[in-house]
Amino acid sequence: MRTINLGLSGLTVPVIAVGCMRINAIGKEEAARFVKASLDLGAYFFDHADVYGGGTCEEIFADVIGMTSSVREKILLQTKCGIRPQVAFDFSKEHILKSVEGSLKRLKTDYIDVLLLHRPDALVEPEEVAEAFGLLHASGKVRHFGVSNQNPMQIRLLQKYVKQPIVANQLQLSITNATMISQGLHVNMLDADAVNRDGLTLDFCRLNDITVQPWSPFQYGFFEGVFLGSEKFPKLNGKIDEIAKKYEVSNTTIAMAWLLRHPARFQPVTGTMNPSRLRDCVKASEVTLTKEEWYEIYLAAGNTLP
Repeated sequence: MRTINLGLSGLTVPVIAVGCMRINAIGKEEAARFVKASLDLGAYFFDHADVYGGGTCEEIFADVIGMTSSVREKILLQTKCGIRPQVAFDFSKEHILKSVEGSLKRLKTDYIDVLLLHRPDALVEPEEVAEAFGLLHASGKVRHFGVSNQNPMQIRLLQKYVKQPIVANQLQLSITNATMISQGLHVNMLDADAVNRDGLTLDFCRLNDITVQPWSPFQYGFFEGVFLGSEKFPKLNGKIDEIAKKYEVSNTTIAMAWLLRHPARFQPVTGTMNPSRLRDCVKASEVTLTKEEWYEIYLAAGNTLP
């Protein structure tokens, strides 16, 4: 699979990240087959979070991959912390350190390649985050750091205190959830698409070498469903199917190729537990849509141009 540089981490990573949020929804034998298929496809970057399955997703993954030091050397692990169920968000030094210890234990590893802060915490004290990151980095327990769903000012606030570079920002982005892109096309306009909803996060990340990791790349709304094959998006599916036929690939491949065509060099995070669908996602790294095809898909989704 094609690779990219992950921000300023120095890591070379697969252009597709394997999301493990749903690995607890399938049996262990099926999970083992899925993980093996991922590795066979060159998809060795796995995305986790301490809250996925209440921690069981990390445990199941470590179990089915047969975590050993030799296995660990062949993969990259990313996990997230900061969400406290029934409470809210917690970026305190104490919580970050405790969360990482839990993830290390569940993943049966001595270190995390990338740790993301899971969504913003309104009560964040960046000095505490800096202390936690400093301890984790110095001890070798976490090698690189990032965030999710944060805007430029939130990241800059962290960067004022945190010494390590922020290497990734995980954000919701798909053909049908493309406000990060559309607002950049409607500059100085009066229509709804011109509304700046995130402080130009996409441009900020590109300027600061922060890799954007789109999550829910096939979803519309907030987990309302998959747009592929949905009767709610007949024009979009018609266009995707037309282009898929031209390239002799699946509609999944074209939808993923649409994200990979963007020059920001996204690293989409898949959510499937189906090896065949993951294969279609990986296949997208071999397809380069033309500029005309990219815009045709963009418009077919109901997005507009000024």
